[in-house]
Amino acid sequence: MSEPKPERPLEIAHVLFIDIVGSSKLLINEQSEMLRQLNQIVRNTDQVHLAEAAGKLIRLPTGDGMALVFFTTPDAPVRCAAEISKELRNHPQLPLRMGIHSGPVDEIVDVNDRSNIAGAGITLAQRVMDCGDTGHILLSKRVADDLAQYASWRPHLHDLGTCEVKHGTKIEVINFYTDEIGNRATPERIKKENRIAGAKSSKYLRNAALITTALVLTFGFWFFAHRAAQVSTSNRGGATGEKRIAVLPFKPVSSSENRDQVLELGMADTLIAKLSNSRKIIVSSLNAVRKFTALEQDATQAGRELQVNAVLEGNVQRMADRIRVTARLINVADGASLWADTFDEKFTDVFAVQDAISQKVADALALRLSGEEKNRLTKRYTENVEAYQLYLTGRYHWSRLTPPDIRKGIGFLQQAIELDPGYALAYAGLATANRALAMNADAPSKDCLPQAKAAAMKAIELDDSLAEAHSALSFGLIWYDWDWAAAEREAKRALALDPNSALSHFAYAHILSDQGHHQEAIAEIAHARELDPVFLLIRALEGMILHHAGRNDEALTRLQKALELDPNFWVTHLMLGRVYIQQRKYSEAIAEFTKARELSHGNSEAIGSIGYVEALAGHKDKARAVLEELKALSNQRYIPPSNVGLVYNALDDQNEALSSLETACDERDPRVTLLKVDPRWDSLRPDPRFVAILKRIGLQ
Repeated sequence: MSEPKPERPLEIAHVLFIDIVGSSKLLINEQSEMLRQLNQIVRNTDQVHLAEAAGKLIRLPTGDGMALVFFTTPDAPVRCAAEISKELRNHPQLPLRMGIHSGPVDEIVDVNDRSNIAGAGITLAQRVMDCGDTGHILLSKRVADDLAQYASWRPHLHDLGTCEVKHGTKIEVINFYTDEIGNRATPERIKKENRIAGAKSSKYLRNAALITTALVLTFGFWFFAHRAAQVSTSNRGGATGEKRIAVLPFKPVSSSENRDQVLELGMADTLIAKLSNSRKIIVSSLNAVRKFTALEQDATQAGRELQVNAVLEGNVQRMADRIRVTARLINVADGASLWADTFDEKFTDVFAVQDAISQKVADALALRLSGEEKNRLTKRYTENVEAYQLYLTGRYHWSRLTPPDIRKGIGFLQQAIELDPGYALAYAGLATANRALAMNADAPSKDCLPQAKAAAMKAIELDDSLAEAHSALSFGLIWYDWDWAAAEREAKRALALDPNSALSHFAYAHILSDQGHHQEAIAEIAHARELDPVFLLIRALEGMILHHAGRNDEALTRLQKALELDPNFWVTHLMLGRVYIQQRKYSEAIAEFTKARELSHGNSEAIGSIGYVEALAGHKDKARAVLEELKALSNQRYIPPSNVGLVYNALDDQNEALSSLETACDERDPRVTLLKVDPRWDSLRPDPRFVAILKRIGLQ
């Protein structure tokens, strides 16, 4: 008796099926030209390069298209489809549709004695694709379920229901699209099936309508009264059930009067803080809205850019001891006014005005607030109007993120605390401002990070519910104390207090990324961006986190998008230069670091990065000149040692580079917390001194 043959091992592949729509109607030479263009586009994608280099890709021609069989990760075909879809903007004459599925495949030998692939993984990917029209990127439910485990993918997955394919089989199909790629329209095939299904059921619906009419008569008045109080959600908000609002900086009542931008921005800031106390609403941050200060700013256009359902705008005027405030809540979808009111009070009653506005907005948005949330909505952190004005002035300055403004803001916040030592929000602001000095202003850590930690702890002592204070404390715990476990606890506490805080997700992402937990970090920073899509610092740091994870093409895309929002934010240029280094685009990197240097008014990391790239490009003399420049600057102001060590490292002077890093540890330079993941230090990783540094920081 012969032994049974062992079963072949099951292989799961992630398949991207691509088809040129209408190819059969073209002339032979036209078909050949389109296939040539498609092959070129596919070959140039990063995902194909990576998978082929790892020996984990099979390309199969299919006549009027191809199948790409990835043996890497479930998101590889989706990322590849996204790359192809972006490139199609340069090839409008190439009508493609794509389908994606993960499933079992089997390697076979075809009629030409060539290695080929068969199995349900291939077949179902084609069936999914067949449901779409030109421009569609359709996914099977299995692929969508895998992607939905990561927050960054969820907003782009849109369930289409079922589609009938060959042999009467019905499959669940998900449409993948963003603002830039894919086709958001429902495929004609699915529309047709829905119409047929509707016609078949019309007989039953007519009978049901008699019953429904009675129910409508009974409950109709209640429904419409209830509905009238709700804000129409935009496509994004409607898909997730989230209510999103932006509070724009208030404007002067008259264009001819002198502007008080501190008060205008301060009114918005206070209302943002109040409304953020409810978990039932996502509120854009002050940093996201502060650019919308133009007198002619269109509120609905700002709302669309901020990706919110509603916008609160208003006018404010202070006359001697009185304040006049007009506020309007606008539905972004149609520009309709949901609520408006005018308040004319003594300035000492400004807190009552803000309480009233917050409550009216909550009512207009039909927020069902608990008793605790209602209390938080009208919570006042101070009753001292003068301290409040100093706090607003401090916030106005430090949130501009230039070193002089940060220092000026700290001075005003300290004055606010002197007037009201129980002002928890002012302590939280002081913590965040001091933390910002450490990275933005080339300030010695000992002059700002212990102060940031003390202010954050005092804010928490006064009010443990302040998410801002907990996230600020988490940064101090990693940058100065190197206490990673405690920092993670504080970041998670901030998220528990306010799950909709983009800054809290940003803080947690930083902690995860620095320790090498890349997938979790990328998901967290993506969620932060989704919560606050025009906050430039989050977008720049998302580029850094993707770069540290080795995903440089994605980082490049994100950073270029950030530059479209604001080409003058220096941190974006700094991060873009780092990505170009990894891509060996040295001239582009130098250009970006030079721009960062100019826009930051001489940040030493931008200067050191220029020297680093010059050395890599073989311009040793220019790199040494940068070293001399940094040494000369150190006689005028503090220069973080890590920025000097960077240049020594590129000059292959490992002893000086390591000595600089050891000094950086002694001085608690916060940049050393990036050493584990920053690829610029890869050449030093085998050195025992570098390993000892990582152990000292708690990263090994």
